[in-house]
Amino acid sequence: MQAGFCLTGSYNQHIMRRYTSSIRCAVAAFLLTVGISGPSPAVADDLQALFDRLQSVDAADYQPIEEKIWREWSKSGSPAMDLLLKRGEDSMESDDWEKAIEHLTALTDHAPRFAQGFHARATAYYKVGKYGPALEDLRNALALEPRHFGAMSGLATIFEELGLEEEALEVYYEVRAIHPHRENLSTAIERLEKKTAGRAI
Repeated sequence: MQAGFCLTGSYNQHIMRRYTSSIRCAVAAFLLTVGISGPSPAVADDLQALFDRLQSVDAADYQPIEEKIWREWSKSGSPAMDLLLKRGEDSMESDDWEKAIEHLTALTDHAPRFAQGFHARATAYYKVGKYGPALEDLRNALALEPRHFGAMSGLATIFEELGLEEEALEVYYEVRAIHPHRENLSTAIERLEKKTAGRAI
């Protein structure tokens, strides 16, 4: 997180209380359904097959499957929207976070059903210390794609950085249910389980 982030702890807690309930509902939605609104039934079927494989693959073999999921998530169904996503991602790679937000805001304005646009912008907002907008974008991303383990991981990261360790651990458990071999996931869960031992979750 940027060292210059200056919101007070009490205001951070206010933000978290405002968004936690709706985000949790979105995170939990994958328990109720494995289907989502998407560009086409074929794409949804392809994604579900990939998620099924994540459940059974060995830890050493998950990366190609994860990469395929990210590629599917990056397809908006529109070449123009895909270009905006690429421009936003290129700006992030150059650490030009404000330019990234500009491109990704254009993307989310024109493609409000594209989960990856919201997830990408959440990352940019996080990098400039704008927790509130980042949380709202993560909520939108998860509402559109409840299995988005990237958005869940981002949510858990923010929770932990704000000292909400029980909430972070709960979200990481949700990530594990979808993607048990997610990079650094076991380490994060072990760390938070030690910190929250004896507390009610």
